[in-house]
Amino acid sequence: MADDKLDALRQRIDAIDDRILDLLNERARVVIEVGETKAGEKRQFYVPSREQAIYQRLCDGNPGPFPSEAIRRVYREIISACLSLEEPMKVAFLGPQATFTHVAAMQQFGLSARLVPLKSISAVFEEVARGRAHYGVVPVENSNEGIVNHTLDMFMESDLKVSSEILLEISHDLLNRSGRLEDVRKVISHPQALAQCRKWLEETLPDIPLVDVGSTALAAQMAAEDETAAAIASEMAASLYGLKVAKQKIADNPSNFTRFLVVGRHTPERSGQDKTSIMFSVKDQPGILYRMLEPFHKRQINLSKIESRPLKSKAWEYIFFLDLDGHIADDSVRQAVEELRPYCQFLKVLGSYPKAAR
Repeated sequence: MADDKLDALRQRIDAIDDRILDLLNERARVVIEVGETKAGEKRQFYVPSREQAIYQRLCDGNPGPFPSEAIRRVYREIISACLSLEEPMKVAFLGPQATFTHVAAMQQFGLSARLVPLKSISAVFEEVARGRAHYGVVPVENSNEGIVNHTLDMFMESDLKVSSEILLEISHDLLNRSGRLEDVRKVISHPQALAQCRKWLEETLPDIPLVDVGSTALAAQMAAEDETAAAIASEMAASLYGLKVAKQKIADNPSNFTRFLVVGRHTPERSGQDKTSIMFSVKDQPGILYRMLEPFHKRQINLSKIESRPLKSKAWEYIFFLDLDGHIADDSVRQAVEELRPYCQFLKVLGSYPKAAR
């Protein structure tokens, strides 16, 4: 009797899956029509604000029991596959494969995008600027280690725009060939990953030497070739290089996030939940810091980040990077930026883009 009921339930699941497949193909056909319409009007086929609206609408309307947190992951792949029917999307990222930047790129663009690893942040910017990639993904800051200066420096030289941002929770695992801590004779990783796990390493493997390499993925590759070595890297690196997890989540601070920026050649449309990034250099005069912030204060515009970098061409002068709530197309944001402009030696709007989901 139980077997009969189980067979009946499985038949219902099969029928539901068939309906889902029919609907996926119906969605794909509509997306192809959308792509043809956009091509005729020379409009961008990737619209981050539209994706955010889809995720939000579906999560808000989800009655359950399907978990809302899984909706974004499922629809990320549905949207990625459908976008590939409009135009194959090429996305450059700071490689190699299995780095956290690679994970962030997959989280944003899905498995149907063509993800291309490059050796430097400047190479990612150049690939997009020359039109050899539609978008690029680069790290900009870590919640524990701070800003990635090279990314900010690249905006000084580049006309690319920030198209979206990605927040990725960083989980450092200790990987080796056997999956046993007692086999570890050295630990290899990127210096930032080693720094984020230093307390655990000192307490658990106090006499084991630490080796700096260029990326967590390279560390995993080296550990795969050396049975005495362990790498601090991502779960994805373990899968890619055939390693086992000797210990999960070894970072000293369990709340560890890295923010990544997606760079492209266009500013996205408003989504209603946007962030704008600007960079500028102010003239050296009394009260300039007050004047720099006043346009935003009096319009009640929230500033979520202020970062400064030395101006390389002049000693003791600085470039400021500002993240603020709102879109440059919003009247209040546009007016605040224009009010700031006369106090600046130069000012550049790096982009307005949807805020990352937290």
